[in-house]
Amino acid sequence: MIRLQNINVEIAGNQVLRDINLHLPAGKVVGIVGHNGAGKTTTLRTIMGLIAPLSGEVLFKNTIDLLKKPAYTRAGDGIGYSPEDRVIFPTLTVEENLRLPCEVLGMGSQEIRQRLEQVKEIVPEIIELLPRSGSALSGGQGKMAALGRALMIGRNLLLLDEPFQGLAPRLARLYTEALARLRQSQPDVCVVITESNAKLLGDIPDHVCNIERGSLQLLS
Repeated sequence: MIRLQNINVEIAGNQVLRDINLHLPAGKVVGIVGHNGAGKTTTLRTIMGLIAPLSGEVLFKNTIDLLKKPAYTRAGDGIGYSPEDRVIFPTLTVEENLRLPCEVLGMGSQEIRQRLEQVKEIVPEIIELLPRSGSALSGGQGKMAALGRALMIGRNLLLLDEPFQGLAPRLARLYTEALARLRQSQPDVCVVITESNAKLLGDIPDHVCNIERGSLQLLS
């Protein structure tokens, strides 16, 4: 699906990622665990094209180097991103937030409705949130909404940055159940989850990597 090859990233004169090599296969859940500042978010932002690396490639389907494409094309490639800070537009309703990336891509209304229905099946807790303003969400509700928005376009790759951080136990359980339903309904999607605390991931990932001082090591 996606392969990172020899990725090096420098921010403000400090090297943040060092020779990152990572294979993200279709249908697998990959966990990336590391302390704050270890490079987890930078790895995801590099895949999304939000940070330009010093060197390396991000190969999509083994042939396309995503780093040679503008960041806004990631949505069209079926890559969904739920950032740690959620970034929900406060003046839009939750439903409008979910529809927005699909509308920007120029999808027809029927396809957007179908995708919204699929998201509601995967994350049923989002249904009651749809008419609410983005500014009226709690932190946990915002993370559920951000997951739903990423699901609207993440048909190939889903990047989830510290989704369990700060979630109440009930919402963490609901989030885990949503990911299980995703694997059943869309078994070819690759999911990448970063976390500072490996225990929060439980047995969700198929593979777990540790990142420390910008270097990545496969643990399982």
